[in-house]
Amino acid sequence: MKNIALISLAVLFSACGRPAVAPERAEVPQSEVEQYSLDQAGEDFVKIALRMGEVDKSYVDAYSGPKAWRDEIKGTQVNPDNLLRDITRLSTRIETLDDGSSVRSRNLVKLLRAMAVRLDVVTGKPVSFDKEVSDIYDVPPPRYDLSEYDAVLAQLDALVPGKGPTADRVNAFRNKFEIPKEKLKPVFDRAIAECRMRTQKHFDLPETEKFRMEFVTGKAWSGYNYYQGNFESLIQINTDFPITIERAVDLGCHEGYPGHHVWNLFIEQELVGNRGWIEYSVNPLFGPFGPLAEGSGNFGVVLAFPGDEKMKFETEVLFPIAGLDSKDADKFNRILELENKLSHATNDIARRYLDGELTKQQAVPLIQKYYLQSYEKSEQRLRFIEKYRGYVINYNIGQDIVREYVKQAGDTPEAQWGAFREMLTVPLTPGDMQSQDR
Repeated sequence: MKNIALISLAVLFSACGRPAVAPERAEVPQSEVEQYSLDQAGEDFVKIALRMGEVDKSYVDAYSGPKAWRDEIKGTQVNPDNLLRDITRLSTRIETLDDGSSVRSRNLVKLLRAMAVRLDVVTGKPVSFDKEVSDIYDVPPPRYDLSEYDAVLAQLDALVPGKGPTADRVNAFRNKFEIPKEKLKPVFDRAIAECRMRTQKHFDLPETEKFRMEFVTGKAWSGYNYYQGNFESLIQINTDFPITIERAVDLGCHEGYPGHHVWNLFIEQELVGNRGWIEYSVNPLFGPFGPLAEGSGNFGVVLAFPGDEKMKFETEVLFPIAGLDSKDADKFNRILELENKLSHATNDIARRYLDGELTKQQAVPLIQKYYLQSYEKSEQRLRFIEKYRGYVINYNIGQDIVREYVKQAGDTPEAQWGAFREMLTVPLTPGDMQSQDR
């Protein structure tokens, strides 16, 4: 079977080498251009992004800038047409400064392009899945043929024999490794501590960095990092459905170390603090750094636990804490490896559903088939797609991009952790990562 998960970057980025396509140009008087700077553009971007957050409550994922700016805008009525005008005007101003030749100006233009497209989405204008992904996340999504994944399903079917649909049998076997509710906190505490310790071997983290963890219900996601600023995060874990043992390290790395928590504190420390790039004090959820954010979170698991180290840590440390029998751990790990090969299937289901080619009644069984979860959890996955739309590509395509970028640096841990840090702090978008000559 063709391994779609390993499509080369040359294919993924066939259209990404082009300059960022900004919103339609607006005329700016020469007198204003002469008095303008990228520092002022960064400040203007933050204030526009905060206004966008009043139109789209999901847009601002984190904010660590001046409290007065947020307080001034919070709760105000924002006219979308006026907002689009200001997005267009700011993009034009930035382009007149250095023609997009600097990383800073290029990323500002991409951020504004993404904001304009997201504004179209939330105000009900027709936006195709492909345009949304290309213009917001700086990567054109490849197309998939779901039948390409059927060979993987056949392997899983043989691995978990019995009657009934493959998804039901795999889900029943997986749930044998559920962490008991009363063991969730000690298991996650130990997993996150290990993720942090392994990350600290390679990164100097601020002495004051910390996080707080909560277990919640009623969410469309399994885990979320709410960065609070000042090197602090709130990490929430959703307990609506069974949490199996491998998710402790997955979420510990993804939401914490070296994932979202580390990425956000690096942004605050390096970009905002050391360079004075105020635009990075606001982190839009829907923007060109989405593939980097989620891709680094997912690949961070592999980076921190290379080879069989993750399984070894789980069976020797986490299984006893959770009170689980590790007898079938090898088989469980093989199932997880095969499931990972199916991760891109959701992209095509999301595209077809959001573009109106599939109804909910058609989409949920497809998700269940390739996501290998219960019908109820597959419905939750569809709710995630409805809420976050094209964002779904960031987890798998983002991981492909990050993996290839980091591994190009060399085979040693030092080289790969160095490339990982560079990627987080330059900062790079998918288009940049493809065009860089390494």
